[in-house]
Amino acid sequence: MPFPLYHIGTNGFFGLLFRKWVDPAVIILANVIVDIEVLFAAHPSLSHRHWHFHSFLVGGFAGALLGLVCWFFRRPLNWLMKKLHVLYEAKLWKMVLAGVLGVWLHVLIDGFYHWDLQPFWPYKKNVLWRLISLPYDARQDTIEVICLVFTAAAILLYVRTVIIFNRKKGETAPCSKNSTDN
Repeated sequence: MPFPLYHIGTNGFFGLLFRKWVDPAVIILANVIVDIEVLFAAHPSLSHRHWHFHSFLVGGFAGALLGLVCWFFRRPLNWLMKKLHVLYEAKLWKMVLAGVLGVWLHVLIDGFYHWDLQPFWPYKKNVLWRLISLPYDARQDTIEVICLVFTAAAILLYVRTVIIFNRKKGETAPCSKNSTDN
């Protein structure tokens, strides 16, 4: 799948929908770190195009580590989420969980999209690829459409999140002195 563009909408949707339990910033970042590995695996002599971040086992560890690293950058993430008008509270367990789930969601989608993935590494075969019995082009087109639907849903969820953020901000705003004098 093209560098993480299709995954951002899917991960963003689940990050916003479950933000009570999952850190939305980290779940999106987790999707990106998985594909950074592919840039280093572009040499044709390598055994398979997607290295081990594209597996549930190693990718899960990488996602958990990302969540832990993001914990140390929680202040910039808090600032960014406030600028994006998303109610946000950085918690270590949410960040680690988001890192793991973000990578796993990426691996799940790519497992249906790429035949050469090894999602259950060290098991060499891609059992996810075999679950869909569509021709190669139709399979990829279907997965891309599903990802685009999740992107549209993520945008709608983000708009709803901004509205809720602005309402809560209005409820907690201090009253001005002039409004109490009337």
